[in-house]
Amino acid sequence: MRSRRSPSLLPIAVAALCLTLLADGGLCFYLPGVAPRDFERGDELKVKVNKLTSTKTQLPYSYYSIPYCRPDKIEDSTENLGEVLRGDRIENSHYTFKMREPQMCNVVCRIILDAKSAKEFKEKIEDEYRVNMILDNLPLVVPVKRQDSETPVYQLGFYVGLKGVHNGKKEDKYFIHNHLSFNVKFHRDTESSAARIVGFEVKPFSVKHEYDGKWDKNTRLVTCDPHTKHMVSSSNNPQEVDDKMEIIFTYDVDFEESDVKWASRWDTYLLMNDDQIHWFSIVNSLMIVLFLSGMVAMIMLRTLYRDISKYNELETQEEAQEETGWKLVHGDVFRPPVNSDLLCVYVGTGVQFFGMVLVTMTFAVLGFLSPSNRGGLMTAMLLLWVFMGLFAGYAAARLYKMFKGTNWKKNALRTAVMFPGVVSAVFLVLNTLIWGQQSSGAVPFGTMFALVFLWFGISVPLVFIGSYVGFKKPAIEDPVKTNKIPRQIPEQAWYMNPIFSILIGGILPFGAVFIELFFILTSIWLNQFYYIFGFLFIVFIILLITCAEITIVLCYFQLCSEDYLWWWRSYLTAGSSAFYLFLYATFYFFTKLEITKPVSGMLYFGYMAIASYAFFVLTGTIGFYACFWFTRLIYSSVKID
Repeated sequence: MRSRRSPSLLPIAVAALCLTLLADGGLCFYLPGVAPRDFERGDELKVKVNKLTSTKTQLPYSYYSIPYCRPDKIEDSTENLGEVLRGDRIENSHYTFKMREPQMCNVVCRIILDAKSAKEFKEKIEDEYRVNMILDNLPLVVPVKRQDSETPVYQLGFYVGLKGVHNGKKEDKYFIHNHLSFNVKFHRDTESSAARIVGFEVKPFSVKHEYDGKWDKNTRLVTCDPHTKHMVSSSNNPQEVDDKMEIIFTYDVDFEESDVKWASRWDTYLLMNDDQIHWFSIVNSLMIVLFLSGMVAMIMLRTLYRDISKYNELETQEEAQEETGWKLVHGDVFRPPVNSDLLCVYVGTGVQFFGMVLVTMTFAVLGFLSPSNRGGLMTAMLLLWVFMGLFAGYAAARLYKMFKGTNWKKNALRTAVMFPGVVSAVFLVLNTLIWGQQSSGAVPFGTMFALVFLWFGISVPLVFIGSYVGFKKPAIEDPVKTNKIPRQIPEQAWYMNPIFSILIGGILPFGAVFIELFFILTSIWLNQFYYIFGFLFIVFIILLITCAEITIVLCYFQLCSEDYLWWWRSYLTAGSSAFYLFLYATFYFFTKLEITKPVSGMLYFGYMAIASYAFFVLTGTIGFYACFWFTRLIYSSVKID
C-alpha cells in the first residue's frame, strides 16, 4: 500500500488565522479550489479520481487499490486535515476531455484479468462499492429518474459493477462497468466564449467489447466505433469478471449547455431533501419547548413567587422552621458535591464543545463551510475545538475555585487531556482495525503527528492559560451560607429516585432532535450530502432550551423534596439524552444499514459511542449551567438570617 501525503499545513495555518480575524469587514475563510474557472473551447479538462466507497462496509479504498487503468505516474492531490480523516484519496486519471468537444468511444486501456485481480473486482462488486470522480471540484453523480417527479435523484459515484444471473444460468455472475458515458454541463458567458462547468454526470454501462484482428493501438472496436457513429446504448452482452477475462475500458463525453449559473451549481446536489419533513421536525420540537416553557413559567411566576413572598413575610424563626420544601435546604444546597473535581472537568469540556458547535454552525449557516470545500467542516471543527480550550480552562477553573479547590494546575491538566484521551484511545483502536483492512480511511502517521501537535502544542497550553486567568479571578460567592453539618435527606418518593428522574429527563431533549438526527446519520453512513444547516441551527437552539428547561423543572421538584444533591443530577439529567441517542443509533444500524462485516459494525458503534459521549458532555453542561443559574436566582431572593 503506497504511502499517503500528510495534510498540507497551509490550510491549517490559514484557517487558524482566519477564524480569529476579520478581513475587510467580512469573515475570512480559506476555501481551496472553489474559485470559479473559465474554460475556452478546446481547453483540457482533467478528471480526478477519489476513493471507492460502500455503504455496506463503510471502509473507503483508493481508486487504484483495484486494477483500473493506471496513468504512467500517479499524482496525489494535496489534502487538508478533514479530507485525510475522511479517507479521501484524490489522484489523477486517464480521463481527459476537451472543453465543448464531444468524444465518442475513447479507449482508456485493455487489461487481462488474472485470478487475483478478478477476485479484487468481485469483492468490490459484492460489497457494492462506488467509484467517485471529480471534475472542476464537482463530484461525479448518476442521475436516477423518480416515478413521482421529473426531477431526478442524484447518487454520488457509480457502482464498480453489478451482480446477477446472465443467460439463464443459476450461478451468480459479476459484471463490471467498463464503459462510462459522461455528460458535462456548462454555463456560457453571454459576453464571451468562456464557459464554466456546472454539472458532471455519468451513465455507466457493462459492455463486452469486440474488435477485429489482433489488439494494437489502432484497433477499432466493433461494439463502439466513433467512425460509424455506433455507440453503446444497451448492455445485452455485458462484460463478465473472471479469471483470464479481457476487459476494455472506454468512455464517451458529451457537453450540454445549462441555464444554471456557477454560483448555483451545488443546489442540485444539496436540495434533494424534503423540506416538509424538516419543518415537521421543527414543529415537533417547538411543541416540546412550548410545553416545557409553560411548566417553567408556572414554576417561576406562580409557585416560586408565592413561596418567596410568603417565606420573606414570616416574622419569627420558629415560623420559618415550620416551612417545608426547597427553602429548608438553603444551608446545604451549595455544599460542594462528591467528585467535585471531576464535575469541573466535565463542565469545562462541555463549554469547549458548546463554543465549537456554536461557531461551526454559525459559519455553516453563513455558507462558509460548503461541501465544495471537501473536509472543510471537519477541519474547522478540529481547529475550533483546539482554540476553545481557552474557554474550557477558564470555566473549569472558575467552578473549581468556587468549590474551594487549590491545585488549579492538576485541574487544568485533567480538563485538557481527559475527554480527548478517551476519544483518542477509541480512535486508535478503530484506526488499527481500518489499517488492518488496508483501507484509505486509515489515518497515516504524519496526520497522527499533526493531531497530537494540535492537542499538546496548542489546546493544552490554551487550557492552562484559561485556567490561570479563571483561577486568578475572585471566587464565585454563594448567595447563602452553607451549614457545617449536612442535613439529612428524607426518604424520597419512587418517582424522585435519581436513576428514574435522570432517565426521564433525557427523553424530551432527545425527542426534540431525533428527526433531524435521522438525516445526519443518513448523510454520514449512506454517503449523502447534508447541508441544511439552517434547520440544524434552529434544532440546536431548541435543544439548548429543552435541556435547560427540563433540568430546571426536575431540579425544582428535587429541591422541593428536600434533596439538595443537585449538582451531578442536573448534569446527568440533560446528559442522559446521549443514552437515547446511542439507542437510536443502534436501531438505525439494524433497520437502515446493510452492514454485515464485523469490522464495519465495530467502526459504526465505535464512532457512534464517541458521538454519544460528546453529546453527553454538551447537553450535560447545558443542563448544569441552567440549574446553577436557577438555584442561585431563587436562593438569592430569600431573606435568610
